[in-house]
Amino acid sequence: MNKIGFDNEKYLNMQSKHIQDRIKKFDGKLYLELGGKLFDDFHASRVLPGFEPDSKIKMLMNLKDCAEIVITINAGDIERNKMRGDLGISYDNDVIRLIEAFRNLDLTVSSVVLTCYTGQYSADIFKKKLANFGVKTYLHYPIVGYPNNIPLIVSEDGYGRNEFIETTKPLVIVTAPGPGSGKLATCLSQLYHEHKRGVRAGYAKFETFPIWNLPLKHPVNLAYEAATADLNDLNMIDPFHLEAYGDMTVNYNRDVEAFPLLKAMLESILGESPYNSPTDMGVNMAGNCIIDDDAVCDAARKEIVRRYYKVKCDKVMGLVSESAVTKTESIMKQAGVSKENRKTVEYALKKAKQANNHAVAIELLDGTIITGKTSELLGSVSAALLNAMKTLAGIDDAVPLIAQSFIEPIVKLKREIFNSASSHLNSNEMLIALSSSAVMNPQASKALEVIRNLRGCELHSSVMLCAADEKVLKKLGVNYTCEPIPRTKNTY
Repeated sequence: MNKIGFDNEKYLNMQSKHIQDRIKKFDGKLYLELGGKLFDDFHASRVLPGFEPDSKIKMLMNLKDCAEIVITINAGDIERNKMRGDLGISYDNDVIRLIEAFRNLDLTVSSVVLTCYTGQYSADIFKKKLANFGVKTYLHYPIVGYPNNIPLIVSEDGYGRNEFIETTKPLVIVTAPGPGSGKLATCLSQLYHEHKRGVRAGYAKFETFPIWNLPLKHPVNLAYEAATADLNDLNMIDPFHLEAYGDMTVNYNRDVEAFPLLKAMLESILGESPYNSPTDMGVNMAGNCIIDDDAVCDAARKEIVRRYYKVKCDKVMGLVSESAVTKTESIMKQAGVSKENRKTVEYALKKAKQANNHAVAIELLDGTIITGKTSELLGSVSAALLNAMKTLAGIDDAVPLIAQSFIEPIVKLKREIFNSASSHLNSNEMLIALSSSAVMNPQASKALEVIRNLRGCELHSSVMLCAADEKVLKKLGVNYTCEPIPRTKNTY
């Protein structure tokens, strides 16, 4: 059983209050740049056991009466059809997804900002689409010499060219579908326009990682470095905070490197900078809500090993360079872990060798190891999940949960109609067949009742997983890794 190391309720209350206190330091107007994932923050929930994946949204719900949301998207990313790797959807479609998700939670989305706009045709089409959704769109333009030419940036020919975003609430949360979308520039542009109107608005940043009041080499901060190995982010002591206050705090290299310019911009806009360091700008309270450091350290070390396997697979797919792998290996050494620490790896590889086929091992929360292999009818993930559900439900291994008569038509459809390279059932198809069987088979129904108990379990595959299996495992909350070996030798 995974130990709880994080007090989520304390976090929600403390984080909400801290943001409200920051609003009061200005003229009742704060632009809050929101980094990281708002929805489904599974990295945070893995390294901070007890942190709920939707904690940020719950925190925003506490502030919804005084908050509105502005979403930024780079017009060039729309033109390039930039995709979110985790969701497999384009940035512009993700903006629509975010708007709908916020509105379903009764959170106010006031507008969308198209940044770096130069008349891109696709951006114009997207603007019309947003208008049909009843969403107001503003245009912000590229500035020559950004971010170094501060006199031009903070002038009528710089931020002054951008359209002023009309807002009505004290807290304006600026978020985006991904990095490079112009969140910071949007916030600073608004400060410029607000200042011209006589409003002393403020800026702050809300980013969960790295956690500023944990040691530089704390496993949680190392896990963040491992998660961003492809971006070459680097945790470091904030030198500006050390000089100003004599305190050692942790930030990451991009914020530290950008701070002198950001401070100069704030001074140019406001007359003086309200902050002496990147740490000053942050509002993250997560570090104050850790209640069991040992549990958190253990969870973070496990995440580092998972990240090692992910970056190895990404390297095979050509998504990252060898340097990302090397960096992750270095982080593993710093954390004192190796791939041998992942218990499921040995069992999956052993099962694959015995079966002479793909295999999967799952570690249940009580430490029990369950395996499954690819067969003519079931994929390895499907087989392992079925075996795990049997164990959790106390069903004898010999008891069939899905009648062969349910499986065979699906296999036939895949083989003869779809000409699929693999005709066995992936985990999504298996769960549909299991759900259908549950109508007549009480044991199948019993197995489905325990499927929630797979959340937090660990899984390793002897080969890289198909997209369908990955999607199901994410929805079930199973932490999975794979050997960096393609499932087939086919290029497509």
